[in-house]
Amino acid sequence: MTVCTLAYSTFLLLALLLPLATNAEVKNTSLQTRTRTAKPELTINNSSVTLYAAGDIADCRKTPAEQSMAARTADLVEAGLAQDKDAYALTLGDNTYPIGKPEEFRECYNKTWGKFKHRTLPSPGNHDYGVPMAAGYYNYFDELAGTERRGYYQKKLGNWLILSLNSNIKAQAMQTQLQWLRNTLKEYQGKCVLAFWHHPVVSSGAHGNQGVMQDAWTILAEAKADLILSSHDHHYERFTALNAQGLPDPKNGIPSFVVGTGGAKLTPLFLIKNGSAIRQNDQYGVLKLQLHANTYQWEFLSSTHQVLDRGQANCH
Repeated sequence: MTVCTLAYSTFLLLALLLPLATNAEVKNTSLQTRTRTAKPELTINNSSVTLYAAGDIADCRKTPAEQSMAARTADLVEAGLAQDKDAYALTLGDNTYPIGKPEEFRECYNKTWGKFKHRTLPSPGNHDYGVPMAAGYYNYFDELAGTERRGYYQKKLGNWLILSLNSNIKAQAMQTQLQWLRNTLKEYQGKCVLAFWHHPVVSSGAHGNQGVMQDAWTILAEAKADLILSSHDHHYERFTALNAQGLPDPKNGIPSFVVGTGGAKLTPLFLIKNGSAIRQNDQYGVLKLQLHANTYQWEFLSSTHQVLDRGQANCH
């Protein structure tokens, strides 16, 4: 074959292949929504960490644990953890219903999400505090829930600082937590920060915006944190980056998720709040996060094994 013939054949081959690559690229982009300006391709390295998160979880008042919706969402998490030995589950509060008694943890939570307790990063909700001093919650999770039963702690995973905060404490206990948060953020030398707790600062659900963690949001925004997760309202909702004043701010704001779809009865949506990008209260499920060195990806996995939302973004 002559050089001319070879070059012409190569040109034809490229002409046939390039449209296929472009179509696939467009199709993939159509499935993803970005909360911030992101590069077309994410750089994924060996420090990547996967998390599965949801709150408002185990309610066995009318259904045995094995038949509950918490069992369905637990199946999603358990399958993901089985494929990745370094992955974790996050609980966003209200781990059991109705009041967080020890027997609720033993007979309901432990038979569902308790299957992966040793790989769980928990946070408490108001229902967990239905018994004095949230004794059922702290007795069950013990040191996993933080030292001295404070309900807040940090964990470093890959290039990420993970902060579990307690939105159920008040007065001096809350001020002590906020000072701990300031100090922890100041000392952290990494790039990406994720914080999670129970009561959402912004939500379009029945409970609506909860001001109890507004100061924590402000501190995190000043530190240019990257993600906030909460629950309390029993639906799934994703917000674009919002600043401390609750206004869209791609540069200085923080994207947030409400993931109250862990198993307790789903509840209505009401007035849609500023920055709400997508929301649903028809299906249970968990939020899957893949945290990379400088970027992250998300998928909301429903209990019917559908992906209802997905996207990717950069850390600040």
